[in-house]
Amino acid sequence: MSQEIDPDLPHHTTLEVRDRCLCLQAQRAARALARRFDQALKPVGLTNGQFSMLMALNRPEPPRISDLAPFLAMDRTTATAAVKVLERRGLIDVEPDPDDRRNRRLRLSNDGIDLLKQAVPIWRETHDALDAVLGEVDQDALKSGLSAVARS
Repeated sequence: MSQEIDPDLPHHTTLEVRDRCLCLQAQRAARALARRFDQALKPVGLTNGQFSMLMALNRPEPPRISDLAPFLAMDRTTATAAVKVLERRGLIDVEPDPDDRRNRRLRLSNDGIDLLKQAVPIWRETHDALDAVLGEVDQDALKSGLSAVARS
């Protein structure tokens, strides 16, 4: 059973969106990348999002959630929920900010560091395979374009 096509919304408009829409293409690519890295990191018990968050905490000064959320392009509520999961797993420690007791600082725990040490070679191997899939694509231009969109 086919549906009637509205003359003000012809099927070629759908094809135009499919072929032109950067948002749709970025969503499709992001989902495919997430699945690829989720599968790769599964043996160490991490999702790609958890790996990214833990890596974002691998810095000399422990960040506040308010610093971490924009870095990961998350809202604060989503970042807080993700932090709680990692804290319950013992992968991060949440400590009061010595300069402002209302804020919390996030630090990798020893278990978090050990898990990242296991995960990084898996990430590298997966990324190497992805680089091969991309072949001749100018990855610097791709990353630059994605960064420009994220900043806008």
